[in-house]
Amino acid sequence: MGFKYTLVLSREITDDESAILLGANCAVPLFGSDTLPTNAEVPVTKMDFDDTVSASLEEAIQAGLDSVKKVPELSVPGLTVPAQPAFREESNPTVVVGEKPELVAEEKPEAAAEEKPAAKKRTVKKPAAKKSSEDADLVEAGAISV
Repeated sequence: MGFKYTLVLSREITDDESAILLGANCAVPLFGSDTLPTNAEVPVTKMDFDDTVSASLEEAIQAGLDSVKKVPELSVPGLTVPAQPAFREESNPTVVVGEKPELVAEEKPEAAAEEKPAAKKRTVKKPAAKKSSEDADLVEAGAISV
């Protein structure tokens, strides 16, 4: 999965112009029909990208914008960028799945390095249950002991 975004072009493009855009140095877009965001009566072309080559979203969008500049009298009045993943997986991860990373002494936060004394446990004494008059009679009779 790469960086996803959509460019809305200023007008509909021709087959020759789409060939120029496909030959540009950017991810291969999917072309679709749409209308201008500010005027629904003006038909335009939109380009949907899923760039798996660029190192950042900024680079991916810049490559798409640069490709549009290669076509005379064409501009980008609209850009849509859906929510992106929080991070991209690295090709060489530093942590192997299932292993817990060990902190080097320099990387340990000072607060974590200092041992804190164990918190004292507080004990709460429960109040004694109220004895009923029946319990008192049973104690007097020797049926139960306290």
